[in-house]
Amino acid sequence: MIKKYLQPHEKKPITAISILAVIILGCLICDIFIPYDPTRMMLDQISQPPSGAHIFGTDTLGRDLFSVIWHGGRISITVGLLATLISTVIAVIYGTAAGLAGKKVDDLLMRFTEILLSIPQILMVIFIQAIWGDATVLSISVVIGITGWMAVAKMVRSEVKQLRNAGFVLAARTMGAGFFYILRKHLMPNFMSAIMFMIVTNIGSAIAMEATLSFMGLGLPTDIISWGSLMSLSQRAMLTGAWWMLLIPGIFLVVTLICITDIGEYLRTRNRRDKLM
Repeated sequence: MIKKYLQPHEKKPITAISILAVIILGCLICDIFIPYDPTRMMLDQISQPPSGAHIFGTDTLGRDLFSVIWHGGRISITVGLLATLISTVIAVIYGTAAGLAGKKVDDLLMRFTEILLSIPQILMVIFIQAIWGDATVLSISVVIGITGWMAVAKMVRSEVKQLRNAGFVLAARTMGAGFFYILRKHLMPNFMSAIMFMIVTNIGSAIAMEATLSFMGLGLPTDIISWGSLMSLSQRAMLTGAWWMLLIPGIFLVVTLICITDIGEYLRTRNRRDKLM
C-alpha cells in the first residue's frame, strides 16, 4: 500500500534538471556565444527593444541584455552556492552540537534558534549588510548564509537525536573520539540525505534574496552584473515602458527558482518514501 501511495511522486524531475543544467552550463561557457562584451555600454543604443542586433534588447546603460543575462547568471549562482555552503556548515555544526548536548544546553540552543526564526530574514540581512558596508559578492553571500541556517539546524538536530544512541556513535564516544570526528565519520553520512532537499531549496532562496535586495537598491551595484542587479534597473524600465528589461531577466530568474524548487521537492519526497519503507 505504501508503494502504491508514493507511486505518483517517484518520477524524477528530468525537465527541471535539464533546464537547470542548460542555464548553468550556458552561464559558465557564455563567453563562447555571447555577441557583445557584457560590460560594454553603447550609449547610442540605450533601452532598445528586442531586435536583430540585440535579441533581448538593451538595458538603461546600453548593454546588450542577452550577453548581460548569461554573464550575470554566474554571479547569481555563485551567491546562491556560497551562501548555501556557509549556512549548511553552520547548521550542521550547530544542529549536531544541540543534538548531542544535554537537555539544558539543547533547550538553550533551540530557544536561540527559535528567536532568530521569529525575525524575518530580510530584516536581518539588511541590518547586517548595513553594518558591513558596501555590498560585494562575498559580503552578500556571507550575510545571506549566516542568516539562513536555522531551519536546517533544527532538522539536523532532530536527525542527530535519533542517531546519538546508536551503537556505532556510543562506541566512538566511549573510545574518546572528538566531536568533529563523530560528525564526519558517523553522523553526516546518516543525516545528509535527510537535509539535502533543504540544502537545494536554500540555493534558490539565496538567489532570490540577492535579487530582492538588488531590487530594493540594497544589493550588488549595477557595475557587478547579476540577475539581481538587472532587476534593480526594472523600476526605471517600468517608467519608460521598457518591458523587456523586467520580463526577460525575470523569466530567467523565475525558471531557475522553479527548477531548483522542483528538484528540492523531489528529494524531500524521496527521503520521506525511504523512511516509510
